[in-house]
Amino acid sequence: MTDGEATRLSRVRRARAAGVLLIVVMVVLAGAFFRLQVQGGGAYELQSRNNRLRPIPIPAARGAIYDRHGELLAESIPGYSLSLLPAPPDSARATLERLAPYLGLEPEGIEAILERRRRQPQLPVLVRDDLTFERVAAVEERRPDFRLVVIETHPRRRYPAGSVTAHVIGYVGEISRPELDSDEFVEYEAGRIIGKQGIERRYEHVLAGSAGTRYVEVNARGSIVREFPSDRARSAQAGRNLTLTLDLDLQQFADSIFPEGDRGGVVALDPRTGEVLLLYSQPSFDPNLFIGGISESDWAGIRDDPAQPILNRVVSALYPPGSTWKLILATLSMREGTVGIDSYMPSSCRGALQFGRRAFRCWKPEGHGPLDLSGAIKQSCNVFFYQLGLRLGLDAFLAGVDGLGFNQATGIDLPGEISSRFPPSRAWYDQTFGRRGWTESVVLNLSIGQGETEQTLIRLAQFYSALATGRSPVVPHLLQSEVLDSVREEWTTGLSEPRRMELVSAMTRVVNEPGGTAYWHRLPEWTLAGKTGTSQNPHGEPHSWFVGFAPAHDPRIVIVAIVESGHPDNQTSRAVPFASQIVSRYLRNEGVPPDRQVETIPHVSLQRTPPANGGVGQ
Repeated sequence: MTDGEATRLSRVRRARAAGVLLIVVMVVLAGAFFRLQVQGGGAYELQSRNNRLRPIPIPAARGAIYDRHGELLAESIPGYSLSLLPAPPDSARATLERLAPYLGLEPEGIEAILERRRRQPQLPVLVRDDLTFERVAAVEERRPDFRLVVIETHPRRRYPAGSVTAHVIGYVGEISRPELDSDEFVEYEAGRIIGKQGIERRYEHVLAGSAGTRYVEVNARGSIVREFPSDRARSAQAGRNLTLTLDLDLQQFADSIFPEGDRGGVVALDPRTGEVLLLYSQPSFDPNLFIGGISESDWAGIRDDPAQPILNRVVSALYPPGSTWKLILATLSMREGTVGIDSYMPSSCRGALQFGRRAFRCWKPEGHGPLDLSGAIKQSCNVFFYQLGLRLGLDAFLAGVDGLGFNQATGIDLPGEISSRFPPSRAWYDQTFGRRGWTESVVLNLSIGQGETEQTLIRLAQFYSALATGRSPVVPHLLQSEVLDSVREEWTTGLSEPRRMELVSAMTRVVNEPGGTAYWHRLPEWTLAGKTGTSQNPHGEPHSWFVGFAPAHDPRIVIVAIVESGHPDNQTSRAVPFASQIVSRYLRNEGVPPDRQVETIPHVSLQRTPPANGGVGQ
C-alpha cells in the first residue's frame, strides 16, 4: 500500500470516529433535552412558579374578650399593616429608608426590621401593623417607589378600658426569636402577633385562631406583578371569644377611687366559686401603646419608671402581710387547741413585751390592757399575738402555715404569678442565718406578719375565702368556666364550724364595733368582716392593708387591698376606706339584700386624721 493510500485510509477512519462521536453526543443531548423538557418539565415549571410566587400571611382576627356582664374588654378592629417582600439587603434598607418619613420609622426601628429580615430572608417582614389611613394613602400615592411593599387590611387589637384592665388582659406583640424556638409556638411563623401578657398570653391558643396565606406573583426584581390564585392559599380562621369573671364596673370604680398618686393593688373573689371579680394594680399602663410595636420612647418610659407600672402587684409582688397575718396564727392556734376565742394571755398589753434583751412593741404605745383573742383581733394587739406565737411554738407555726399552701402559687390563670414566702422549717433558718445566727424570737415577728414572710394579695385572698366559707378554697380563676368553678385546693383551715364562726364574729367586731380598727369605715347596709394591717416598709411610710368579706355570714365577696406607704403617722389607713367602698359597690350592684339595720355613717375621707378612740387601722 502506497503512502497516499495509507493517508487516505487514516482520514476515513478518523472521519468515521468523529461521526460516531457526533452521533453519540447528539443522542446524549437529545436524552438530556427529553428529560429536561418532557420528564422534568413539571418539576421545573413548579420551581419556576415558586420562584415568582411569594406567600403573604393573612392574620386571623383574635377572639374578643368580655367581662361577666358582656362588656367589651378586648376586640379586633380593621387596621392596616405594611410588610416588606424578600429582597437583597441593600434594596430592603433603601426601601425602609424611603418609607421612614411616611411611616415615622426611627433608625433603631429600621435596624430591628432588617435584623428580623436577616433571620428569615425568604419571608415577608412586618414593618408596621398600626397604620392610619393617612399613612397608607401617602405610601400608595408613591407606589412606583415602593414596589417591594405589601399593604393589607388586617385585624388590629383594641383595648377599650385601656390602663384600667391592663394587668388582667395584657397586650399583644410580634413573636420573638426565643418564643419561635419554644415548644409552645412550634407552629407559628416569624411576624406573627401573639399575646405577650395577661389573658392574651394565657389563652393565646384559644384567642389566636389560625392564620391564612395568599400568594402574589413577583418579577425578577422582586416587585409585585399581580395577585396569584393558588390551590395552596387558605383563609384565616378567627379565634374564639372569651368571657371572663371580671366585673368591668367594679374595675373602673376601683380605678376612680384609688388614692391619687399612690401605688398598690386590690383583688376581689367570689369565695363560693373562686371567680376573680376584680384585679387591679396601680400604677398601670396603656396596653394600646403596644399595638403595632411600642416606640422606643414609650417603652423606655414604662421600663425605666421607678413606680414599675408593668408590675402586677396582685400576683407578682410580695409584701409583709402585717396584722392581716394574725388571723392565720389565730386559725392554727384554735385548730391545735392552743387557745379559745375567749382565752387571755399571761401578760396584759402595756405597750410592749420583753423577750430576752429586746422589747417587742405594740402599735399602741400605752397598751391595750387585758384582752381575750376576740378583743385582740378587734384591736389588733401585737402583744397578745406575740404571746400566742410563743404558745403555739415555732415548729407548729411553720408546719401549719406550710400546710395552708403559703409557700406555693395559687394557680390563677394569669402568667407571672409568684409564690408567697414563709420559712418551711428550722432547717431553713439554719441554712439562711447559720445555726447560731438566729433565736426563738423569730416567732414573735412572724406572729404579726413581719420578719421572714412575704405574701401576694392573691394568696391572702385564697386563705380568707377558705375562712369565709369553711371549705377548701376554689383555685382563683378569670375564665368563666363551670369546670374551673369546681377545682378546689386540697387544704382547709381545719377549724370546726363553731370555731370558724367565732373567728368570723371577731372579724365583724373589727369593722362594726366602736374601738375596732376599721370601725370608721363600716358599711351602712351589710355586715363586713375584716382585718386591717400595717406592715413595715424599708423605703418609706408603712404599707396599709385591708382584708375582708361580706355579708359576714353569707359571703359573696372577699377582698384584699394594699396601698403602699398608705399609713402615715396620724392618718387613717388608706386601704380600709378604699376596700370598704368597693365591697359596698359590688353588693349594691348585685342586689344583695341588706343583713343589718341601715344606719347613716358619716363620710370619712381617705386622708382624714383619725379620731382619738382608735380609728387608725392596724
